Amino acid sequence: MGNYLLLNYGEAVAMILFGIGFANLLLQNNLIKKIIGLNIMDTAVYLFLAEKGYISGRVAPIVVDGVQEVEAYINPIPSGLVLTGIVVSVSVTALMLSITIRLYRRYHTLNLDEISTLLKKEGL
Repeated sequence: MGNYLLLNYGEAVAMILFGIGFANLLLQNNLIKKIIGLNIMDTAVYLFLAEKGYISGRVAPIVVDGVQEVEAYINPIPSGLVLTGIVVSVSVTALMLSITIRLYRRYHTLNLDEISTLLKKEGL
């Protein structure tokens, strides 16, 4: 069991990071801290995909020196998924931060429980 953990330490770190982000997302009341937790989870997923796409002894799929054998290169799909995920993550983070700013301007707090209480008082 211990040997497998040492061989797959990248995946283990990704799972630990995901757990930290998920716990942060569930346990924090501050909206900024929740956004940070979600970004930690995103990073863990990208690390996991990068670890799964890497094959020891192979290089990026750029044809150099006429080498065209498939066995010489890594799979480019996980790298493409990570890049696409980063773009989406930045967009979602920007949207969440803009909504957080609007909530703070309206309710003068970032505490989700206080915002819920104020919403109930407003009758929304």
